[in-house]
Amino acid sequence: MSAVLDRRAALLPGRFEFLMGLYAENYHRLVRLFAPQALSPGRYISRVDDGLDVHLQVQECHPYTLELELTYDLVDEQTGLRTPSAQLRVYTDAHVAEALHCHPGRHLWQVLGPFPPAHTVLQHRLRMNGFLTRWLEYLAEQGHSVGTLERDEPA
Repeated sequence: MSAVLDRRAALLPGRFEFLMGLYAENYHRLVRLFAPQALSPGRYISRVDDGLDVHLQVQECHPYTLELELTYDLVDEQTGLRTPSAQLRVYTDAHVAEALHCHPGRHLWQVLGPFPPAHTVLQHRLRMNGFLTRWLEYLAEQGHSVGTLERDEPA
């Protein structure tokens, strides 16, 4: 019986490995969708026929990392912030994109508390990055792309 359990564990990826796979998948989806590594810092908007504009803000560009915010043009009545919103860090050298948080104006420690158990942090990261995977897939299905992305000039 023990040999069967050991073999099963070898066939199923661990949660950490699964999370790293999500990061890689998110990177490739994001690069195919908006090619953020080719954008200069600033605000961009993608408009398609569904009427839901997507905003991409390139906040920081470093030699191997990008800091991005991806959101819709929908405003949460309670917070006054755009929602849904995802703060992303893209590692161009490692080809991974990580959703840092999906709560506008809040950091991970504000959501989970000051000293959450490692398991809680991992579960939260899995949920955020799973959401990002599905959202990027949905945006591509709606027709958003680098071809629909334009610089958003302030009015």
